[in-house]
Amino acid sequence: MIHSNVETFRWNTQTQQLEILDQLALPEMERFVPMKTVDDFVNAISDMLVRGAPAIGITAAYGIYYSARSHWNDPQKLALIQSDKIRLANTRPTAVNLFWALERIMKTVHSHLHDESPDAILQEAHTIWHEDVEMNLKMAEWGAKEIGNIQNILTHCNAGALATGGIGTALGVIRAIHENQPSLHVWVDETRPYLQGARLTSWELMKDGINCTLITDNMSAYLMKQGLVDAIIVGADRIAANHDIANKIGTYALAVLANYHKIPFYVAAPDSTFDPNIASGNEIVIEERSANEVVFIKNRRIAPEGVKVRHPAFDVTPHELITGIITPNGVIHCNS
Repeated sequence: MIHSNVETFRWNTQTQQLEILDQLALPEMERFVPMKTVDDFVNAISDMLVRGAPAIGITAAYGIYYSARSHWNDPQKLALIQSDKIRLANTRPTAVNLFWALERIMKTVHSHLHDESPDAILQEAHTIWHEDVEMNLKMAEWGAKEIGNIQNILTHCNAGALATGGIGTALGVIRAIHENQPSLHVWVDETRPYLQGARLTSWELMKDGINCTLITDNMSAYLMKQGLVDAIIVGADRIAANHDIANKIGTYALAVLANYHKIPFYVAAPDSTFDPNIASGNEIVIEERSANEVVFIKNRRIAPEGVKVRHPAFDVTPHELITGIITPNGVIHCNS
């Protein structure tokens, strides 16, 4: 079975707490942080201690369980849980998995509101996590079959185990290809300004013994022109009804370059990333994050004080530029 040596979540049965790998500490330190309150979940998502659309959804589901657990004997428990749901929903606007998970687990809250304990809500959170593990494996199998044994693949941001509950979306596919083709080589975009590629993806791949090379974001076109990229694969934070996708800023530029150089461009995403309520990518809300993430790296200033900054965290890639979307149920070929 395809596997990874990386895990993002741990459920501590003794303390009855979810422990989350602190991605802000990587790659220097591997540290799991126990979640103790709903505030911890809100801050973990908004501060990007945990990130990646599927992982955010899983985290939010457990956040609702913690809310239910703390308010279960209060006559106003439903109103209090709904208030916490709003707080969790307001953390990050682009990844639809967050809202999908919150709506799903709130249905369980309503169905079991008169139970003696919120155990059913905990079980639903566990199920959301374990379903993501299974979807990752199915995507990996479909993706490896679709892409085949290639030599060089390029990925952007981090769509690996750190972004999910399992082996990853894009990196899950890469792990599956690597099992069939151990000589596979991965180009890793650094992914400015938050450096998810440099800090996280390269760490994941090295931990699993997959040959990779870190590049700056502006090197991709050069490598494509040299014939050193056989395919590109990324994850997604939201997929519209027409199959436009929102993903980490810089994805759109890669898709344009891939189209020019006639390189296959793939997206890997679970069912929870699809948003049928949005007709096209034009309707996707793009999160604007703090200027500090652009002008500072690891608390060190790299730009003049007072400089103006734009920091959209995501961009939208139109479906016309996508070769295929790899899902747990097969591959959607966007240009066929």
